[in-house]
Amino acid sequence: MTDQEAFELIFACNKIHTKEQLKLLQSLTLEQKIQATKIRIDEWYNHWNGQVYVSFSGGKDSTVLLDIARQSHPDIEAVYIDTGLEYPEIRDFVKTKKNVTWLKPKLSFYEVIKKYGYPLISKSVSRQIHDVKKLGKNCYAWKCFNGEKTDFYDMRKWKFLIDSPFKISDQCCNIMKKEPAHLYDKQSGKHPMVATMTDESKQRKNKWLKTGCNGFNLKNPQSNPMSFWTEQDVLQYLITYKIPYASVYGNIICN
Repeated sequence: MTDQEAFELIFACNKIHTKEQLKLLQSLTLEQKIQATKIRIDEWYNHWNGQVYVSFSGGKDSTVLLDIARQSHPDIEAVYIDTGLEYPEIRDFVKTKKNVTWLKPKLSFYEVIKKYGYPLISKSVSRQIHDVKKLGKNCYAWKCFNGEKTDFYDMRKWKFLIDSPFKISDQCCNIMKKEPAHLYDKQSGKHPMVATMTDESKQRKNKWLKTGCNGFNLKNPQSNPMSFWTEQDVLQYLITYKIPYASVYGNIICN
């Protein structure tokens, strides 16, 4: 795809969010993806008059997003949520970055699982198991485990967890990550940019198909300017541009 064709595609995706458009975006070269991401970041930054920040976990994906965002907006804030569960290497790496705001959840992980239950397999599986345990086999969630839902929600192999002697819930992520972030958004008046990508899950892909990269009109507005990247793009970026990253990832080997 030529740069002109890529440019036209990038701007078309402001309004057109289809599987075909997403595939075309994912087929762009790394350099074209970088430019596309810069455009999405600028749109977000300008729309909110600079009242934005990068959700920075210290991981490789958000490291790339922070690097790209600060190329155009050096003063942009990074926000790190210290759940107490991160590797020491991640926390040490976050400390090397300037202008980082540290947040903490109200409850510890121990308090969350004691009150709500363990997060197992995935948020989606945990949520459905919790509903069946609480509401019984007449609820909609039971269809995910008895073979009535055999598409994205086919969870028959996890059916045995319904009889587990302990609580299971998807509340861990909500309480330890989403709640501190939403509270900060409300108090600061700022809006986050997050380094999630559509190839990580069907849920994230479906979200992009509804809103594209910049969810201006969401209840909790959020930008995902790297939605069309892949993990290989992230690794290539780190190596090509010699970007420091957390040591917990080890060495990136290029074949």
